[in-house]
Amino acid sequence: METESEPYVRLATLRQLHQVVAELNTARSLADTLQTVADGIVTGLGYELACVNLVRPDGDLVVAAFAGSAAAEALITGRVGSRASWDRRLGMGEGWGDLRFIPHTEGWVLIEDDVPQWHTDGPEPRFEDEWHPHDRLYAPMYASGGGRELLGVISVDRPRNGRRPGPWGQEALQMYASQAGIAISNARLRANMQRALVRLEREQQALRASEESFRQAFEYAPSGMAIAEMGGDQHGRLLRTNDALCRLLGRPASAMRRYSFADLVHPDDVGTLLRTSAEGGRAEIRLGRRDGTYVWVSLRNSVVADTADGPRFLLTHVEDIEDRKRHELQLAHRASHDALTGLPNSAELRARLSSRLCERPHAPYASDVESLDAAYDGDGYSGDGFGFDALGGRPYDHHVHLVAPDGDIDDGTKGLAVLFCDLDGFKSINDRFGHQTGDAVLVEVARRLTTGVRDGDTVARLGGDEFVVLADGLGAADAADLAVRLRNAIIVPIRVGGRGVRVGASFGIGWAECGMSVEEVLQSADQRMYVEKRSRSKLHRRAG
Repeated sequence: METESEPYVRLATLRQLHQVVAELNTARSLADTLQTVADGIVTGLGYELACVNLVRPDGDLVVAAFAGSAAAEALITGRVGSRASWDRRLGMGEGWGDLRFIPHTEGWVLIEDDVPQWHTDGPEPRFEDEWHPHDRLYAPMYASGGGRELLGVISVDRPRNGRRPGPWGQEALQMYASQAGIAISNARLRANMQRALVRLEREQQALRASEESFRQAFEYAPSGMAIAEMGGDQHGRLLRTNDALCRLLGRPASAMRRYSFADLVHPDDVGTLLRTSAEGGRAEIRLGRRDGTYVWVSLRNSVVADTADGPRFLLTHVEDIEDRKRHELQLAHRASHDALTGLPNSAELRARLSSRLCERPHAPYASDVESLDAAYDGDGYSGDGFGFDALGGRPYDHHVHLVAPDGDIDDGTKGLAVLFCDLDGFKSINDRFGHQTGDAVLVEVARRLTTGVRDGDTVARLGGDEFVVLADGLGAADAADLAVRLRNAIIVPIRVGGRGVRVGASFGIGWAECGMSVEEVLQSADQRMYVEKRSRSKLHRRAG
């Protein structure tokens, strides 16, 4: 069961992974990209050694980059292993998704084959999942697209924690290998495009030949290309687009000429597009398709100049990065949501609650007219110029202060109710029927809680059998009614494995109020829940 600290560890890992993936896409050449792939394993994924084996045109794999040991790098960089030996390795051991793990108990048969390798001596493992010096872990890299063309293989060694990677580490390595394959493909594409541009510059005097060479590179590029007007009233208007860009956006070339990228960009990405400089500019934005959907792209500009007249137009390379962005969102979701129930986890709950609170408690202020009258000094309205008036610092930040109803009396005040839920009798279900049944009960309880609240409310799992509901705009009576409805929904028997099991629920209602910390809000609701739990226990004893 997930501990409270694990989401923070995963978020830290996600930040490191995001950083090294970003560095992959900024490398200038194929050699830089390959070394960045190896360095990213060591700096971002927690391994001490990393080797990148690249497929050559003849099919064999050459050690193209190494990180973590200067001695090993000097020994094996540039050495070649046959494709047959590599295919044998990638067919052995255990398959962890696309990864291939060969434990030392099987890998001894590979010691004498022709694949370059580096091993260190060390003690025998003391426990089952400890890493052995002769364990091998490989992450194949494939070209983008559906063909699954093998570009190379990343081999890693010596995890810093001394253990074989778990599901989170396996998925992070597999995701990194996928992004590395895309980066290598892009590096090759960039190299081809750069060579094409160099040829164009050298062939300025042979205009017709230059135009034909450019036309072919432009039209048949595997990723989107566009030529846009530069300068004047029509700056940015698309003059020409290739088939790949038209297919990506689902728009014909004739229609594309009516737009600029500013017309197609997602409203939330307009600022990013405007901040992108014309020459050498790069941005990751969303562009609108004809069907109304959006696709994530990496947009990169180059200025195509005339030696006599200066810049003439912009050449824009548009690369589809939808898969990478989707994977990043999936990783972010897993780091902020409970793996069992899919609900927001403790870290996400605290983040959402914190975003609604400020450190300044709400206090009554004079009316707006009275404030303005008092602030007028004859020459104008006084104040500090930073969003505060002259009557005690009322902020002009448009923050709506959270206030709480007065006790359990419904005085008309609406606030953010925090319902702390603890299941009654859940431990006995785990003890009698096992954790699988307990997990099924938690999943069903999460479903019933989610069904019982409004669309804008939050249902989160703190861990174990504790849940929290955030429901905004409720009065005291509304919150009490909600707690009763949710309790009644939970106590209905749950069918698991052909048997019916029943759990109860105790709810404590707290209120989020500005001036309180997140922990104070949750602790208040938790204490009220325990008061209710004790009172319900005494009531059952009297009834018995």
